[in-house]
Amino acid sequence: MLPYKGRYWAYSKENMRRFAQEGRLRHTYKGMPEYKRYLDEMPGVALQDLWTDITPIIAGTAERLGYPTQKPEALLERIIESSSNPGDVVLDPFCGCGTTVAVAHRLSREWIGIDITHPAVALMKHRLRDTFGDDVEAEYEVIGEPVAASGAQELASDDPWQFQCWALGLVGARPIEVKKGADRGIDGRVVIEREKAEIGVLLTMQEPTGPMRKEAAAAGFYKSAWGNHPRLQILTVGELLDGQQIDRPQTRADATFKKAPKAKVAEPETGLLHEQDE
Repeated sequence: MLPYKGRYWAYSKENMRRFAQEGRLRHTYKGMPEYKRYLDEMPGVALQDLWTDITPIIAGTAERLGYPTQKPEALLERIIESSSNPGDVVLDPFCGCGTTVAVAHRLSREWIGIDITHPAVALMKHRLRDTFGDDVEAEYEVIGEPVAASGAQELASDDPWQFQCWALGLVGARPIEVKKGADRGIDGRVVIEREKAEIGVLLTMQEPTGPMRKEAAAAGFYKSAWGNHPRLQILTVGELLDGQQIDRPQTRADATFKKAPKAKVAEPETGLLHEQDE
């Protein structure tokens, strides 16, 4: 007989011996045996509507991109995993800097992201490329951006500020201030220091005039480890749409966008939210 005192008769002797052999018993200070239960064996409590365990985006957070309403990826990961299965379509109609689409892509969901501003669209494209690599560009399509000079001209006529933001996105730059208003003669930046840039670029819808080209040639060259780069460059929107880029040192190609942490799409490890019919 086991040397237990108290109300252990709720289990048979055989079960009590088995529990003891399996290390499933613990004793209170009064000697009363208790059955050990482990958290990973318990069904747990259903997720409640107040989540306080997710750290917000603050200064110094690795995934912080500088977008004013950016949400933590952990938050969107929980929402997406609890409301969809791999292969489902996730829609974010106000997607801002693209946290939803980045997490949906990582979790093997199809996705649609919508935003009204070209700065947000440019930031999303950079985020996806930084997170998943250059090949990700072949996996999605951007609808609503100009793809020809005629479309660019229409955007410039309808909303000059949005045109400016879109054109800067073609060269990996963004407006200094994410708002409309005077820009003190500087449309964007490719290096961090605003007035002390080593290379200046003029983006134009029209073909540059003779005096413009003469002034650009007179600016000379900036020397780097990658060679000599014209200090003042002129690019038309048509040339950018044809794939031409700024002649610049490769290490500063994306200086105006904070890089998002890299990730890879992993096979889902959780069960389906809704069981599929066989």
